Amino acid sequence: MLLRLIRRNGSGLILLAILAYCASAGCSHALFTALYVMKGQEVEAECKELKGKRVAVVCQPLVSLQFRHANVAKDLAREVGILLKNNVPKLQLVDQAKVAEWMDENYNGDEYLEVGKAVRADMVVGIDLEQFEILAGQTVYQGKAVAAIKVYNCHTGAQVFSKRLSQIVYPPNHVISTVSKPEAEFRREFLQVVAERVARHFYNHDPHADVALDSRAL
Repeated sequence: MLLRLIRRNGSGLILLAILAYCASAGCSHALFTALYVMKGQEVEAECKELKGKRVAVVCQPLVSLQFRHANVAKDLAREVGILLKNNVPKLQLVDQAKVAEWMDENYNGDEYLEVGKAVRADMVVGIDLEQFEILAGQTVYQGKAVAAIKVYNCHTGAQVFSKRLSQIVYPPNHVISTVSKPEAEFRREFLQVVAERVARHFYNHDPHADVALDSRAL
């Protein structure tokens, strides 16, 4: 019946038809579903500057994280790069091994822009990793991370995008016993979640992807 109402009305009256039907039937779930379909199933990218560009991804952790979580910055940069390459049209990704090699040999606190220029990128995506924890106690996992994104045009030097993300919690509503899976496995899962939260600012994505995070962690 909902579909008949939609077909019967012009585009300007679709919403009113849905509201009238749902009010009479008492179906708030149907209203949510209909509005979701009408609005579309994707959120547009906040930053579209990477399309068709040669892009380097660089992650810098707080000094304390370097000791507690060795290689987390390199791993996060690699995962974000893979997601960008797979989802941003015509993006050319600078080999993460080349970025890591240059930073190991030359990096002395340079800004992201300098790293991007050094590896001949058009754009550089910089990730400030401010927090990365996987334990909520001695016997339970719950990942928590805070990161900020900065994007620079390596030719003009201009910062074209900046965003500080709210704290990422995985799983968001419960903890997981450390006996249920190895620490390395949970770390990989959480790292992928953080990478997805960062990367999706640059391509269209499902706004409800995070709803299943609790079940994903099981």
